[in-house]
Amino acid sequence: MPAVSKGDGMRGLAVFISDIRNCKSKEAEIKRINKELANIRSKFKGDKALDGYSKKKYVCKLLFIFLLGHDIDFGHMEAVNLLSSNKYTEKQIGYLFISVLVNSNSDLIRLINNAIKNDLSSRNPTFMNLALHCIANVGSREMAEAFAADVPRILVAGDTMDSVKQSAALCLLRLNRTSPDLIPMGEWTSRVVHLLNDQHLGVVTAATSLIITLAQKNPDDFKTSVSLAVARLSRIVTSASTDLQDYTYYFVAAPWLSVKLLRLLQCYPPPEDAAIRGRLTECLETILNKAQEPPKSKKVQHSNAKNAVLFEAISLIIHHDSEPTLLVRACNQLGQFLQHRETNLRYLALESMCTLASSEFSHEAVKTHIETVINALKTERDVSVRQRAVDLLYAMCDRSNAKQIVAEMLSYLETADYSIREEIVLKVAILAEKYAVEYTWYVDTILNLIRIAGDYVSEEVWYRVIQIVINRDDVQGYAAKTVFEALQAPACHENLVKVGGYILGEFGNLIAGDPRSSPLIQFNLLHSKFHLCSVPTRALLLSAYVKFINLFPEVKGTIQEVLRSDSQLRNADVELQQRAVEYLRLSCIASTDILATVLEEMPPFPERESSILAKLKKKKGSGTVSDVEDTRKERNTNLGVSSVFQVTSSPSSDLLGLGNSSAVNSGSPPAASNAASLLVDVFSESLPVAPLGTASAPIIEENFSRCFSTSMLDRYFWPSHISGRLLRGSPNISKNAFQTRSRLTALSAFRFVCKNNGVLYENQLLQIGLKSEFRQNLGRMYVFYGNKTSTQFLNFSASVVCHEPLNLNVHTKTADPVVDGGAQLQQILNIECLSDFVEAPVLNINFRYGGSVQNIAVRLPVTLNKFFQPTEMMSQDFFQRWKQLSDPQQEVQKIFKAKHSMDTEITKAKIIGFGTALLDGVDPNPSNFVGAGVIHTKTIQVGCLLRLEPNTQAQMYRLTLRTSRGSVSQRLCDLLSEQF
Repeated sequence: MPAVSKGDGMRGLAVFISDIRNCKSKEAEIKRINKELANIRSKFKGDKALDGYSKKKYVCKLLFIFLLGHDIDFGHMEAVNLLSSNKYTEKQIGYLFISVLVNSNSDLIRLINNAIKNDLSSRNPTFMNLALHCIANVGSREMAEAFAADVPRILVAGDTMDSVKQSAALCLLRLNRTSPDLIPMGEWTSRVVHLLNDQHLGVVTAATSLIITLAQKNPDDFKTSVSLAVARLSRIVTSASTDLQDYTYYFVAAPWLSVKLLRLLQCYPPPEDAAIRGRLTECLETILNKAQEPPKSKKVQHSNAKNAVLFEAISLIIHHDSEPTLLVRACNQLGQFLQHRETNLRYLALESMCTLASSEFSHEAVKTHIETVINALKTERDVSVRQRAVDLLYAMCDRSNAKQIVAEMLSYLETADYSIREEIVLKVAILAEKYAVEYTWYVDTILNLIRIAGDYVSEEVWYRVIQIVINRDDVQGYAAKTVFEALQAPACHENLVKVGGYILGEFGNLIAGDPRSSPLIQFNLLHSKFHLCSVPTRALLLSAYVKFINLFPEVKGTIQEVLRSDSQLRNADVELQQRAVEYLRLSCIASTDILATVLEEMPPFPERESSILAKLKKKKGSGTVSDVEDTRKERNTNLGVSSVFQVTSSPSSDLLGLGNSSAVNSGSPPAASNAASLLVDVFSESLPVAPLGTASAPIIEENFSRCFSTSMLDRYFWPSHISGRLLRGSPNISKNAFQTRSRLTALSAFRFVCKNNGVLYENQLLQIGLKSEFRQNLGRMYVFYGNKTSTQFLNFSASVVCHEPLNLNVHTKTADPVVDGGAQLQQILNIECLSDFVEAPVLNINFRYGGSVQNIAVRLPVTLNKFFQPTEMMSQDFFQRWKQLSDPQQEVQKIFKAKHSMDTEITKAKIIGFGTALLDGVDPNPSNFVGAGVIHTKTIQVGCLLRLEPNTQAQMYRLTLRTSRGSVSQRLCDLLSEQF
């Protein structure tokens, strides 16, 4: 950059700035600024043309005034004129003014773009750098449109100077972040990648920053950068500090470039080429070896640079998770930092070890540092470091050390910062449940948890302990005894009262034989807490009282007196009043048998993923609890000794709340579910999880053959031309695996023929739920995407393809591009049926997860019967219309074997769910089913009559459909026959 000579100093600007600083008040400052603005305006409007120096000086004054917070509404044209100057200082001030004051909607943007184009084509490196800096600083879409082709061309041109290449790479990075759709990298990709071989390390550093961003969005296009990055990294780590003098920072060779190269390699899996992989391993070993060497300088800059490279190398080792030796060495190196005097290093070491604990290769090595981590939890001053210590204890916990870790976390909970208490409570509850070897320890732990941090124990925690106690007969007596003893404390937390009321109400009879816990003593103990509790807890206690009437008839009179008191029957809260009245009346008029039936013991809850774990995932988001860690813990639980709570656990989390829901009576906690879900009760069946691989494909296909005709699935939900095109576009998917996955999604779509809500698709990453409504020829479908992982989905998009656009029209609202870990995203689809159609539309989902692009195609359950309007008809009208539809083309008849039980009520529900009205008393044979309806489209209306004749002895059905349109008859017959 050219030096600024003394003649370029602007004395007038210096005097103006001095005057502003010397102002004694705000009014004096404003007066001085207004005076200067008037002077500048008169100079710009004067007849005498200003020279470049004067323009520069006045534009600088305007820029200074703007930076003081005052509006500037003139001088923009003069700044643009400075861009055409051949003097560096004048051009620099012009670009500075434009970068700060000119917005993308300015009328001057075309003039500015022309000046920038002139400078970019001037081949003067100084002017080119100024122009590129301006483009990057403004970074507007208009700038991207104007220079999207010029900047990449400058970057890869052979005669471009190194300083300009650096600016061009960073400028392109800025434009790619603001307007990625306007940057055509296809033709420049290979040449940009080869900048990693450039001799100038400044160019390599800038290019690496650009390639990292591009590789995260399109990894396949930049996978050739891996070998070049490894080669460049190898040359850096094996060089002496004197070899790269211009890029050596406190005896560390090119630390920033090393970090960027290591970060670039984390965008890809381990190299498949053995030579490249071996060279990368050598680089990582060298970095770990250098960390053990004595420091070459005592200055903090040296240790910061050295540790920055080390931690990024460890991140790459963890990302690859394929070299046991490196993983163990990395763990040992981090262990040395756990007691380092520098707080930041301790924090980073704990954070990295949380991820290392999830690897099967390094988990045991991490466990060796448990005492150090526990000591950090007790003595560390910084709360953020203590929180990372809690995360690490949670990550390293398994069956061998669960009791020790839970005990330490409970001990720390008593003095823990309020900001992290709720998270610690959740983790203690999860660990106690997952790794308990005996039920008594689990119950003791949770009750102790409520005692220590009752205010931070969420409903999910005490719900869960009640579910587990109810599901296990061998712990019920111990739980009742333990909560009875805990309730005798003078001060009990309300959550403990809830747990005690529920458990004693269900299982108090198991300890009633002891005179110290007789029925009356149990009741008096619970009732002594009644007046200190909130309304929901009082309601639960009233339910426990009425349960006592069933369990202990001898206390019936005492409890009735309580229920009969004015404080209950005339309670201001309508819920308490209603419960008291109803329970009192029930206890008075019901016989013993009826009372025992109504108030029988709660049935076991259906087992599914713990709601506590789901809440922790939602709370942490993409935090330290990784998916790999959860997978490892699940694997350890399933392979170990029979786990206490491993009954029939669900194979995956149910983020949308679409799994089995259990009915609970008054006062009982609901089954574990996501309370925030909009679809919590829309469907009661569970969808099998779609495999990411192909190992279980034969099993799934066998299940299909038992349930549905695969030809039907292929015909209506995966036509041959679609499956062929998708298969050709996915070279890594075998044909069998593709057909299996396709039929799985087709099967899920067929399940929606007679209903509108439920889980459409699910795999290990994503769950898709639907909630839809249809009226005449219009429909609205709410699609819910649930992220089942703790990692964000990036570049998320969901689009719908209709292969019969003349017959069916689907309008989609754009989905948010980011789905947080454990979160749910909603998208609305508006559907219009224009005419009768055959093919259902395809929902295409694309997102980036863990560095790889996920593509999912699912058939939406939009079938012709969704546009039915039921029609009520009398017997005479039905048969008259039946005779009118006597053309052979209008009738379709099918005889088929029943695939499900021939239950009358279920059959009725399916016919009504299909969309027609169920006509009773029309058919002379009362065992037959008759229906009528009209399919509404925008162009025509198609009347439909159906008759279903079951033969229970032969386990056969005969289905007859007559419509005013022959193709509709066949389509409806195929759809409905597959439901029975």
